Amino acid sequence: MIDNDFIGRGWSFPLDVTANGTIATVGGALKLEQAMTLVLSTYPGERPFRPRFGSRLRDFTFESATAAVFARIATEVRDSLAMWEPRAAVRDVVVYPAQDRENLLHIDITYVIKGENDERNLVYPFYSIPDEGDY
Repeated sequence: MIDNDFIGRGWSFPLDVTANGTIATVGGALKLEQAMTLVLSTYPGERPFRPRFGSRLRDFTFESATAAVFARIATEVRDSLAMWEPRAAVRDVVVYPAQDRENLLHIDITYVIKGENDERNLVYPFYSIPDEGDY
């Protein structure tokens, strides 16, 4: 059972409205996954009053798809979520290329909501710039 008081409730991300025109809110595990996505999608310096908030995943946009780069991405994800998302305990991060898109990596994050024993997964898509070959 997820303790919604621990996770909290807040505006949905991305921002949305309900059918009656109010701002949509989410809670529980969905809120936590949206918060994790927000951490990974924000580059440090984008928020003026929280300049260190976010992750440096964008630094890997032009990197080759190698095992060494995948390991560096996994470390960045672990470190960023450990710093900015205290409600989740990251158990594992696996980075692998998408089968059908050459410029897409999947970042599979296995985590547990702190205080729970319910293991969950979040797959975060990370797009890179494909190699255009020699000209």
